[in-house]
This record gives sequence, structure tokens and C-alpha cells, in this order.
Amino acid sequence: MGDTEPRSVDGFWAGIGVDQHRGPEAAEGRRAGLERALRDAVRDGRLAPGTRLPAMSRLAADLGVSRGTAKAVYDQLVAEGYLTARQGSGTRVARLPSQTPAEGGEAPRAGAPRLDLRPGSPDVGAFPAAAWLRALRRAIATAPSRAYDYGDPRGRIELRTALSGYLGRARGVIAPPERIVITSGYVQGLALLTRVLDGADIAMEDPGLPFHRDVVRHNGGHVVPLAVDERGACAGHLSGSVGEAAAVVVTPAHQYPTGVTLHPERRRALTDWARSRGGLVVEDDYDGEFRYDRQPAGALQGTAPGHVVYLGTASKTLGPALRLGWMVLPPYLVDAVADAKLHSDHHTESIGQLALAEMVDSHAYDRHIRACRLRYRRRRDQLVDRLGARWNVRGIAAGLHALVDVPDEKAVVARAEEEGLAVGRLGDHWHPSDGDRPQGLVIGYGTPRDRAYAEALEVLGRVLEETSGP
Repeated sequence: MGDTEPRSVDGFWAGIGVDQHRGPEAAEGRRAGLERALRDAVRDGRLAPGTRLPAMSRLAADLGVSRGTAKAVYDQLVAEGYLTARQGSGTRVARLPSQTPAEGGEAPRAGAPRLDLRPGSPDVGAFPAAAWLRALRRAIATAPSRAYDYGDPRGRIELRTALSGYLGRARGVIAPPERIVITSGYVQGLALLTRVLDGADIAMEDPGLPFHRDVVRHNGGHVVPLAVDERGACAGHLSGSVGEAAAVVVTPAHQYPTGVTLHPERRRALTDWARSRGGLVVEDDYDGEFRYDRQPAGALQGTAPGHVVYLGTASKTLGPALRLGWMVLPPYLVDAVADAKLHSDHHTESIGQLALAEMVDSHAYDRHIRACRLRYRRRRDQLVDRLGARWNVRGIAAGLHALVDVPDEKAVVARAEEEGLAVGRLGDHWHPSDGDRPQGLVIGYGTPRDRAYAEALEVLGRVLEETSGP
């Protein structure tokens, strides 16, 4: 689409999924359908930022609706932030916060893969820009003047109160507002906690995310590997080979990267260890909202709130760019962590906190998560349909990634790179060791945009077929 009004109106409306030859409908239904089609076309990139839309009179004539309906459609999408309207410039597609510069016509950044199935990110194209904008407007309209001043290092009380209710009903977390500290993401929460523990040995899952181990080391902690098997973290090792650890970091809901769920016996063993040894369990609930085949297990923190630190984040549910996370702490750690936060960056940005609180209180956050859960489940099913008949695909009951067993991950990754496809390697996640380790691919099915996902799966399947032999 160029900067001028489209000449081929049939092609324009068909291209965004609007059938201009449909029979008459109720005006409200026709209006809602048109709004939805335009909104979806902007979000998924079929209508690029800057595209000029047909004039309202032309829209009305093309689609057989009244000029009032056409005006109401454009006005609504302008109010939601999908379109812009200026005198003399017409109505154009706005650039959404979730759209990268590459989507606006600029060249992609150097070194970026053509297709990306690496784990660690959600589909940022699904960021609820309209809902966030509405929440932001309401938050700013009602915020007291002191919201623009320096604030409490624990975070805005509005967000801590909203999270207290949400975490209780969604994840079973016991989270009084006074025990919540808002952070700039999971990494900051882990860093603050490590500083408070002041050089302690911290057990971390093996395999696990190497960057998180680096965070602990960078902040003065000593990392001790804790083995993971088909039942999750081997809690019994904390009383044996890892017996000096003061804390343990685990991913109970969906272990990263193996995808296993911590077995109930292991959950009890962890909390028993914490109670008997005075240890601390750090629960990383990075994708606990995304469970597909059964109801999610409640957070471990709910069974031992005085011995478990619960760490959550909006990075997977909304997007990493917001830099919003939270810690739910045992009472004895709240003041120390708040002091560490104060001397780190004083407090997390306040206006985003107020917007998130508004989304949670209005249940827009729940609605968005439900929509994402359906989207990611469909993607998970597509992955299993494409690969599951021939390859062992594990860790698929929850989350945004799966583990595919392969005999030679280096060969597969190299061949994938030749095809412009990026995938994760299980080998990158093991703690340093001289022994042989299982190999596999860590596939992030949440990462790509909808329009690129099917192609990415086809390329992955072809690469696996080519590298696995007859």
C-alpha cells in the first residue's frame, strides 16, 4: 500500500478480509465486523503503517453501509490508536507500539534471522495495544499528582493491590500488598534477592537459562547446579550434594528448558527442606498462566509463603518492553529487598504500573491472557502435528516452548541457519561439565508472528528430515 488512496477497491477490501458483496445485515453487526477486520489487518501487518484508507464516503459506497456507520468505524479505530486522522491528510494506519521498524518498511537489523523459533519471547505482535492505550488513558486521567513524583521503592500501591487479588485467584499465591515489590522484570528481582543473600550459595536447575546464572554471579552469589530429571528439580540433592545452598531457584510450573512440571513429591520435598534448613525457595513462574491440557498447578508459594519467594513478570503475558515484574516475599525479606531496590533504581516507572493495575482491575488482563492461551495452544498443536509423528517432542503441556530430542543438535542448528531459521540448543543450557549430555532443540513457538509461523515450522521439519538420515 502506498501513501495515496487505493485505486482497486475490490482488491483493497478483499485483501483485508472484508466481503463487500455480503447481504444486508444489522448496522451494528456490520459495523463491528468492519472494525474487527480493519483492526486485525493493522495488527498483523496487512495494512502497513502510513497506509491511507479510502475516504468515508467511498467506504460507505463500496460496502453498502451508511456514511454514519463508516464514520463510526473510523472514529472508533482512531480512538483505539489503530488509525490517525488529520485535516488534509485523510485517515491513515497508525504505527502500533508492538510494531518494529522493520514492519514499517525499513530493512531488518543486521544478523536477524529470517525465521525465529528461539525460546524466551512471546509473540510481541499480539501486544494488546488498544487495551493498553485505554488503560493508560484511564490511569493518567485518574492518577494523583504525587504519582509523578519519586515513589515507594516497593512500587505503586494500586498495582500491588491489583496483583494481590489477581495472583491469589489465578495462581494461588498468598500475596498481601505489603509483601509485594514491583521490579523492572524477573532479572532485577533475581539480582536484588542475590544481593540481599550476600554471597550465599544458590542452587540453580541444570539445565537452566545460563543468563540467570550470570545474573547471580554478577551480584555476588555462588551458583551450585541442581539436577533435573523427568520429575523436575531433584529436591533430595539439597540435603546431599548441594547441602550448603542457602537458596534454590526453580521453575515448578514448566521447567526451563525441559518443560517438565515439578512432581508433587518434589514440591513437598522443597518446602520441607526450606522449613527444616532455614533455606529459601525462589519460584520463577515465568509462564505459569499458559497451561493447555489441564488446570494449572497452583504456585508453590501458596504452600509455604514464609519460605518461598514468588517471582512473576508481564514479559510473557504482555511483552518484555514494559519492564514490569513482581516479587512476593516472606515478611522477613521485604524491608531488605525494598532497600536494595531503592539503591538500585529507586523505583520502577510509575505510569506503566498504573496502566497495568487498570488492566488487571478491569479484567482486560485476564481477557488478553485467555486469548493468548488459545493462540499459543493452536501453535503448540501445529508444532506437534508437524513433528510429533517422527520426533520426540517434550514439555508441551504448558508454556511457550517445547524440547525436541535430536542426536546431533549442532548439525541441525547449522543446517537451520543456512535456511535462515534460528532455534535454541539444549546444549547451551547445561552447567559446565566434562560429561556427555542429552541433546535437543529448544523451540520457542511463542516467538514468531502469526504470518511467519507456518513457514518456520515447515522449514524446521525439512531441516530435521535432511539431518536425521534415512
